[in-house]
Amino acid sequence: MIKPITISDFLGLNLAVPLADVRTPAEFEQGHIPGAFNLPLFSNEERVQVGTTYKQVGREEAILLGFDLTGSKWSGFIKRALVMAPDKKIGVHCWRGGMRSGAMAWALDLYGFEVYLIEGGYKQYRRWVLNQFEAPYWLWILGGMTGSGKTRILHQLNVLDEQVIDLEDLAQHQGSSYGSMNKLVQPTQEQFENNLADQLKNLDKTRKIWVEDESLMIGKLVIPISFWHQMRDALLIDLQVDLEQRISALVEEYGKLDKDFLIACTERIHKRLGPLQTKQAIAAIRENRMSDFIRQVLVYYDKTYRTALTKRKPDQLVSVVITSDNPAETARQLLTVTSTLSLPEQAVQADGYNNI
Repeated sequence: MIKPITISDFLGLNLAVPLADVRTPAEFEQGHIPGAFNLPLFSNEERVQVGTTYKQVGREEAILLGFDLTGSKWSGFIKRALVMAPDKKIGVHCWRGGMRSGAMAWALDLYGFEVYLIEGGYKQYRRWVLNQFEAPYWLWILGGMTGSGKTRILHQLNVLDEQVIDLEDLAQHQGSSYGSMNKLVQPTQEQFENNLADQLKNLDKTRKIWVEDESLMIGKLVIPISFWHQMRDALLIDLQVDLEQRISALVEEYGKLDKDFLIACTERIHKRLGPLQTKQAIAAIRENRMSDFIRQVLVYYDKTYRTALTKRKPDQLVSVVITSDNPAETARQLLTVTSTLSLPEQAVQADGYNNI
């Protein structure tokens, strides 16, 4: 049985239904619905052939070519679908709910699958994704200078049953020139947006959501502008952490990285660091004086953070002095402090609550 279904209804199903994306591997790699698996009707090259035939010859010839190309593949499609959906319940989509997903749904239905056919396909899903960023959220921004331990504290807030969005984890980048850590590989912009929307859909909009303070760009990726504006208008909890404590934490995190990587990253920000500080920072790296290296680059990053704070309204800032280097203790301290805060007047409405 084939059941046409909207993407919103499919994502809201109470039962977990495997989702087959029948687009090409290249399309899937560019961006896909989180949790979907690739069951490509055509290879990348075959799709080009079919598309060219459609444009140059016509629809019917393209359909015939499609059947020629997939003729020997159908049993393989069904076997793969059985591995991923052994109870024979499966979702299927292509780019816009056209012939590719229709053909796959027909074959799986013929074999006895219960098929949820996504109306509008991935194109409609992308519209749904962008709509998630337009919705109002009750955001609380966790700020503080580089080395304040924001990410670790964020994770501890999650352990304490607080709602958390870790943008750096989604972006696979820690936000600075050194943020790839010489190992992280960022997703495409499209997939970053898909993954963020997927997390947002599971959150309760009537409860606050903790997000780490970020620039508009995390590495090469851009935070969706509508969500970014909400972050800029939200209350920011500014962690006040001792400089030496921050340096110690950063040495532990970055000090073991490859020196050539650190030098290359430092050279990328030489215009902002200045020639003397760049020279001194690189010398410290080469001589394994990691505390001195961190101290040099923090001059730039601290200045940048202070400048960003001046662009926020005074009633958007709450400073909290942190004395412990234990993220769990800090998270509990933050919850104690923030439990006394009232919601600001500039908030937008979110399901009856003022969204900061």
